[in-house]
Formats: sequence, C-alpha cells, structure tokens
Amino acid sequence: MSKAGKTAFGGMATALSVVLLLFTTLDTLSISVAAFAGLIILVCVIELSRSWAFGVWAATSIIGFLVLPNKEGVLLYFAFFGYYPIIKGLIESKVRNRVAEYAIKLIIYNAAVFASEYVLFKVMNIPLTEFLDVKEGTWLAQYIMPVLFVALNVVFFILDYFFTIFATIYLNRWQKKFRKMFRFR
Repeated sequence: MSKAGKTAFGGMATALSVVLLLFTTLDTLSISVAAFAGLIILVCVIELSRSWAFGVWAATSIIGFLVLPNKEGVLLYFAFFGYYPIIKGLIESKVRNRVAEYAIKLIIYNAAVFASEYVLFKVMNIPLTEFLDVKEGTWLAQYIMPVLFVALNVVFFILDYFFTIFATIYLNRWQKKFRKMFRFR
C-alpha cells in the first residue's frame, strides 16, 4: 500500500477510534468501549505495521484528551487498551515460554492500571467511593480495592483471549473482504 493510502487508512482509524471513545461518556461502558477501540489498533497492526498503529494510538489519545468530555475513558485507552494490541503480538512472538509471556503481560497491565488509578484518584482528585458509587465507611468501601484488583486481572485474561480470537477471525474470514472493499494491495 502506498504511503498516501496508509495515511488515509490511519486517519480513518483515528477518527473511528475517537468516535468510539465518545461513547465512554456512558459510565458503564468506559472499559469495554476503550477495549473495543483497541480492536481498531489491532487491525492497523495487521494491515499497516506496528509503527503506523502506534501513530494511530498516539493521535487518538491526543485528540481524545483534547476534545472528549470523559477523560477516564481516554485515559484507559491511552494507558493500556490502545497500545496493548501493538505489544501483544510482539510479546507473543519473542517470548516462547507461556508462563513468562503472561507474566510480562500482567506486569504491563497492572502497571497501567495502577498508573491510571493514580491519575484518576490522586491527580484528578476523584474520590474512589464516588467513582465506584460506594458509601464511605461501609465494609464494601473497605475491601473494594482488592476485589477490584482481582476482577480487573480476570478482565485482562478475557480481553487477551478476545483479542486473539478477533485477530484469528479477522485474518481467516474478513481480511480478504476488507482488502477487496478498500482495494488494498
């Protein structure tokens, strides 16, 4: 594909990602929409390259922070869901031991989660109890962080599996149709 074609594709992917991230204003969808926007990055990795996908991730993150009202969804996309499809294939191709592969992925994921939580709760001064709609002083407020940590790690494994399934389906069923529709290669 020509450089102009890659630029056009990258621009469309960025625009579509920003529009998807607009739906993070619905509080219950912020994680799932940010993850779904990551699928666009996965297609960019497959069709363009990791460097072009990185550019789409960066452009989407910058535009999202500038124009979207819900910074939480953009922060989730920026901190993990947007770049994870770029590094997922790299980790899987370089690390041959399955346990080490998942250990590396979990370290990256948990670092991103903790960094995001720090920004949300310390920098943006959003109280955790307000964020999770939990009353201060209740037993749930006391144990919410460990429960949330375990739940988010379970969500990570589901997300990783979903990205693998999506990539497989895309490569086996949709790629030819997609390339024919957009006259790639």
